[in-house]
Amino acid sequence: METAKTQQEPTMNTEPQKEHQWLQKLVGEWAYETEAMMSPDQPPERATGTENVRSIGGLWVVAEGQGEMPCGGAATMIITLGYDPQKQRYVGTWVGSMMTYLWLYDGELDAAKNMLTLNSDGPAMMGDEKMAKYRDVIEFKSDNHRVMTSHVLGDDGQWHQFMTVNSRRKQ
Repeated sequence: METAKTQQEPTMNTEPQKEHQWLQKLVGEWAYETEAMMSPDQPPERATGTENVRSIGGLWVVAEGQGEMPCGGAATMIITLGYDPQKQRYVGTWVGSMMTYLWLYDGELDAAKNMLTLNSDGPAMMGDEKMAKYRDVIEFKSDNHRVMTSHVLGDDGQWHQFMTVNSRRKQ
């Protein structure tokens, strides 16, 4: 006897949904400028680079960035983003050549469908082996300009922005 399904089952043949289609706006070649606050008593550090974002089956996007780190030196970063219909959440990963930690993303779009907020836990910036809560927000200013802001949850219970990345589509 079959029972009614109350939640969507994982499937191997998934058609892209509107949430997956939103991610396709990221696909393309981008140039970025980063401004990062490495320390509250220092001026912001700046860095530049490029990012190539491709689609995997219309369900996932994979972005590979290459550029400078705000504190100097070369860096390569890879981010994966998708939408999990079972969780009704955006999911993803981030890895970079500057660390061994695998960042796991969990997020959602705002009501206006302009901002994707991605939450993650990761090593605290103080290097004291503690973990911290982070939030990256990707906002489309136009089809060819997006801004990502990175925040960390402080001991004061407030979100503190420490990095801004302006990405512009290469023409």
